[in-house]
Amino acid sequence: MDAIYAITRPHPRLLTQYVLQALFAGPLSPLILLILYFRYKTMEYRFDEHGVSKRYGILIRREVNLTYSRIQDIHLGSGPIQRWLGLADVQVQTASGNAGAEMVIEGLLEYEAVRDFLYTRMRGVRDDRPGDSSVALLREIRDELRATREALG
Repeated sequence: MDAIYAITRPHPRLLTQYVLQALFAGPLSPLILLILYFRYKTMEYRFDEHGVSKRYGILIRREVNLTYSRIQDIHLGSGPIQRWLGLADVQVQTASGNAGAEMVIEGLLEYEAVRDFLYTRMRGVRDDRPGDSSVALLREIRDELRATREALG
């Protein structure tokens, strides 16, 4: 688990992936390479006890923060270049109504460990809801009141 918390940046192989992708853009390769380079250099991840966040960008700064309780599903995706480089994307979906993923964690070698970590945290948050223990407490109080009423009456 500490290894997941230590992930703050994509693997350097993601830059290789971006270079290869830019080469396929033909005459726009230099512009696309520049955009992808700055995306790679500014991309940061943060995993903590509450959720996961991703931010990137220079001119247009984007930041996505997701708590574990909002996560609905997690998918792994990798194209031919990513598979060749040993990388995959972890696609995190929420119930926001978007057809695509709310957050894509790119450039990971340990993508399966991240997926498993997110699934564990997602399920753990749902299993430990405060409402569940409150309901159990209320049922216990109800049963004690019934027993007291029967003893008195």
